[in-house]
Amino acid sequence: MKEFDVVTASILDIPDVKTKTELVDDRLPTPLYHQVYLVLRDKIISGEYTFETSLLSEQETSDMFGVSRITAKRALNELAEDGFVKRERGRGTRVIYHAPTPPVQANVEGLLENLLVMGLETQVRVKSFEYVKPDLAVKRALQCDEECLVQRAVRVRYLEEEPFSYLTTYVPEQIGRSYNRDDLANRPLLSLLERTGVVVGRAEQTISATLADSKVFAALGLELGSPLLSIQRIVYGQDEKPVEFIKALYRPDRYQYRMMLSRVGKKRSRSWSVAGT
Repeated sequence: MKEFDVVTASILDIPDVKTKTELVDDRLPTPLYHQVYLVLRDKIISGEYTFETSLLSEQETSDMFGVSRITAKRALNELAEDGFVKRERGRGTRVIYHAPTPPVQANVEGLLENLLVMGLETQVRVKSFEYVKPDLAVKRALQCDEECLVQRAVRVRYLEEEPFSYLTTYVPEQIGRSYNRDDLANRPLLSLLERTGVVVGRAEQTISATLADSKVFAALGLELGSPLLSIQRIVYGQDEKPVEFIKALYRPDRYQYRMMLSRVGKKRSRSWSVAGT
């Protein structure tokens, strides 16, 4: 992605006619050629323009976006430089990008069960496995004292050899000592917790967004500063003691969070509720 790669316009349909369609805005700080690039790139990545699809010519692209032919040419050249299309004299511009594996989908309703299934259906590579003194945030999450140690493990999870998540987990020392690095590489963490006799009761989770930093971007095959889905989760045993704290970063193009909502309540106080709650 380029240094100007920011969200600048909605991904709108480009009709199959040669008339100007307002898709770019010269009042924005992002150059016009890059606005055109972003719209076309996102259509390719989303699969709207599939492999071997022929794109419009420079003049047709110019007419469609209401920009100069030079601007349209630069946008198409940028797509070619980034490996999305191939430009050949006499053959035009065609898509050479293969869409990645469909994204993993997780449901909020069956959170813990879905995590276990995901662990069984995907592959993981353990980047680090150690015992450390926790920082303040981890201490609070795991409700441990000043002298405690926690097991910290960093893993990258893959689906069909494509990385989609970067996971940093913290587990109280007495639980972590019951399994080793190889166990964590071959079995879901939840199943390892259950093997120690922990009965998981509930989890608290927050979802937000962040950017890929210097530790994460290469592991997930991204550019530095790429957007990521950020999830933090505290898992509790039935005795209400925390047994795991996880910081998970996901590629948004390869991981989706889904929930089913039901309309509940009486007429004037109706609201949306997660199905089954």
